[in-house]
Amino acid sequence: QVHLVESGGGLVQPGGSLRLSCAASGFTLDYYAIGWFRQAPGKEREGVSYISSSGTSTHYADSVKGRFTISRDNAENTVYLQMNSLKPEDTAVYYCAGSFFALDDSSWHGTYEYDSWGQGTQVTVSS
Repeated sequence: QVHLVESGGGLVQPGGSLRLSCAASGFTLDYYAIGWFRQAPGKEREGVSYISSSGTSTHYADSVKGRFTISRDNAENTVYLQMNSLKPEDTAVYYCAGSFFALDDSSWHGTYEYDSWGQGTQVTVSS
């Protein structure tokens, strides 16, 4: 298993931006695809975005397309989620997760596809 640590969450006003980071501890992320998920109180965990190990394939939930951008810097052993134009409905705990196998558009948002999870970082969008 890969030990993942999220950071960068916080309180931001609607329309604001945050950049989340997902760092690997003790392992290289080069061979892992990474997904970002979020879970709001009383709701199921949902897939937000995905990036392949090489960074050449990305996917986004419809609710965040055009506002969020996923990227990775394998030299820094980190995956990023840039979140712009944030809305109150983006409020949730955000998790990153690692998969040793490449996932496609039909599978990347399944939590069961990932075998390593971070502890989560809280994002609150409120005025």
